[in-house]
Amino acid sequence: MTPASPTPAPDESATEGRNGRTALVTGATGYIGGRLVPRLLADGFAVRVLARSPQKLIDVPWADDVGIVQGDLHDADSVKAAMRDVDVVYYLVHSMRAKGDFEEEESDAARNVAAAAKGAGVSRIVYLGALHPDGVTLSRHLRSRVAVARVLLDSGVPTIVLQAGVVIGSGSASFEMIRHLTEVLPYMPAPRWVRNRIQPIAIRDVLHYLRSAADVPPEVNRAFDIGGPDILRYGQMMNGFAVEAGLRQRPIASLPVFTPWLASQWVNLVTPIPRSLAVPIIESLQFDCVVQEHDIDSVIAPPAGGLTGYRRAVALALAKMRDGAVETSWRNSSVEGAPSDPLPSDPDWAGHTVYTDVRDRASTASPEALWRVIEGIGGERGWYSFPLAWALRGWADKLVGGVGLTRGRRDADRLQTGDAVDWWRVEHIVRGRELRLRAEMRVPGPAWLELSARPGDDGTGSVYHQRAVFFPKGLPGRLYWLAILPFHGVIFSGMVNRIVIEAERSADAGDPPPMWPTRPE
Repeated sequence: MTPASPTPAPDESATEGRNGRTALVTGATGYIGGRLVPRLLADGFAVRVLARSPQKLIDVPWADDVGIVQGDLHDADSVKAAMRDVDVVYYLVHSMRAKGDFEEEESDAARNVAAAAKGAGVSRIVYLGALHPDGVTLSRHLRSRVAVARVLLDSGVPTIVLQAGVVIGSGSASFEMIRHLTEVLPYMPAPRWVRNRIQPIAIRDVLHYLRSAADVPPEVNRAFDIGGPDILRYGQMMNGFAVEAGLRQRPIASLPVFTPWLASQWVNLVTPIPRSLAVPIIESLQFDCVVQEHDIDSVIAPPAGGLTGYRRAVALALAKMRDGAVETSWRNSSVEGAPSDPLPSDPDWAGHTVYTDVRDRASTASPEALWRVIEGIGGERGWYSFPLAWALRGWADKLVGGVGLTRGRRDADRLQTGDAVDWWRVEHIVRGRELRLRAEMRVPGPAWLELSARPGDDGTGSVYHQRAVFFPKGLPGRLYWLAILPFHGVIFSGMVNRIVIEAERSADAGDPPPMWPTRPE
């Protein structure tokens, strides 16, 4: 199987919406942006999105209903092109990096957006910022949010900044951190910030404010705090989750020895949240973080029925997860340090050192039955071979700050481009035929895993094809490949055998693949 070349972006133009207005959404591949876009379409907007990697949007349900501009907020020309004939701009891009000069980079991107919006005659900018206390020294990530808000408010374009704290919804990073800490630990030794007061907000209420902000009068140019009806300590949020999930409440001990750095290591080890994402989340919890003014009520009315309480938001999120209806997830956000270039096609490998492990196996199952097993791989179903070896490799990745094996997947049965699958990312999928996964574990060189199903050579059955590809980076990369080579015979051959066996088992009944253990019981 030769990897496909990147799919070109769809037509950049956005047709006129039912309400005659066009909205540009930045961050549409993210957790909140991915949920906002279909709601703006429902509101009658023509929607355009700016994306660095348009291929990540190929499989989203609304892909054919929006205009897509390939570009980057740091590229002034692509931002200007995206702003053409736009009425409302949604700025939903945040850096979650823990290193580097991301503060200045964030401000530079905001200045590009501000200048382009002013030049294009945009009537409104909507920015989702961060709820933060006054009079304290903020973390770098919170400072960058404040700086971006100031740039946009000073742009000369009417801007509304919605400052939200912990967002509770199926797939949100904050919710997943609470969920896993509560589910995994019968007793919680915790940092002092578990005693801090927090005002969480349900994702449905965040989306309500974002949608309504497009209709705020042009004389409004300021920041507003938004939050749900409950003010809780973080420990109370964990135990509130436990009640809704049918778990017993956890005893929590606040320990002064946990610095934010140590706490991020702890979260990285016991939850799927990688260290690079845990750091900014934990830094934002170091102080009481509650709504300090309720001026938003005079500009945007609360949702019909009122704001969603914390436990109700948790119950809704759990119901979405049980129904397999998680729209977007933090898992699909880019991971710091992960490669982003597409896999070179086979002819381009000339001159490069590349290691491969290629295996094929004929099966009596139909290609459709074989594909069901391929597309359902990972997450709770595991990888069909040597669970202990996969678990140990996942823990090793966690120890060095990687995503590990517990990240899981958004949907148990269906994948789309850009989805996370444990420590892999769906880079390319042709549904019913081939799947290419890019590794996001910490390894000395980029790695891919390709799985495909095709009809049998004699017209009956099918052929399963599996290829692991590794581009070693220097001597460490070569030594790494040699070190794991003995395990390939067990792991990769086991995958081939068990995937084919499962496809044949379920072929007649049409059953979904079973839940294979990712970790040994």
